[in-house]
Amino acid sequence: MDYTITRLTPHTGAEIDGLDLNRGVDDETRVALNRAFADHHVLVIRGQQFTPPQFIAAARIFGDLFQHDKREMHVPGYPEIYYVSNEQAVPGKRYISGETFHTDHSNHPVPPKATMLFPVSLPSYGGDTQYVNMHLAYDELPAETKERIDGRKAIHVYLSKFSPRELRPLSADSAQKVPPPGIHPLVRTHPENGRKALYLNPVRIEGIVGMKDDAALDLVAELMAHAIQTKYEYRHQWRHGDFVIWDNRSVIHKANPDYDMNERRYLYRLMLKGETPV
Repeated sequence: MDYTITRLTPHTGAEIDGLDLNRGVDDETRVALNRAFADHHVLVIRGQQFTPPQFIAAARIFGDLFQHDKREMHVPGYPEIYYVSNEQAVPGKRYISGETFHTDHSNHPVPPKATMLFPVSLPSYGGDTQYVNMHLAYDELPAETKERIDGRKAIHVYLSKFSPRELRPLSADSAQKVPPPGIHPLVRTHPENGRKALYLNPVRIEGIVGMKDDAALDLVAELMAHAIQTKYEYRHQWRHGDFVIWDNRSVIHKANPDYDMNERRYLYRLMLKGETPV
């Protein structure tokens, strides 16, 4: 198949042109795309046109689907597909989903390896998504800090009492199905590229095993301040037709509220099953 892969920054993100995922991919292309995903952490596949079933089919090129916690927030008729929207149930109100850095569903004992978005409606400007390379952030930590966090594990819950933002509430049905907290290392090793990465999520981390709350919060804040430096970032400016997939094992991300809230921002979202962080 004839397509190109172009780096978006020297360290994070690659743009893929020349593929129509609705035509499917052969085995060679599937292997190449998954290798590029592990290498570049964020893939932007341009020029796609998806119905909900086509979006699901494209996602399965990269793995098996993972169930979202907010089961009620799905595209009508497609419980697999969550939607990201600035609209709330109350008419005229707006909500920014994911406006602080995080990694998706880290409260699960086996979190999703990947998240995908496909835009249905975009504002005329803004609404970018920022991605931070947590491999590089780990690599450039001082040796003393690496020693200090080696072997440490954090407790990830659905919504930490220390979270910098609120989440939309879960329905009673969804709340009953939230799993027990995930206990995950602060440094995880990627199962495909073999690299170490910081694994942080201030929205979910409620504590660090063996540390008092104040010390744990200070450590998370210190690591996050280091990680979110601009030099580790790829900032995605959305276009219609973008199929964007990112690796929750190697990047954290955030949405930006820098657009006219009178305009609608609505995207389809899918996640893929991952592995227990080690």
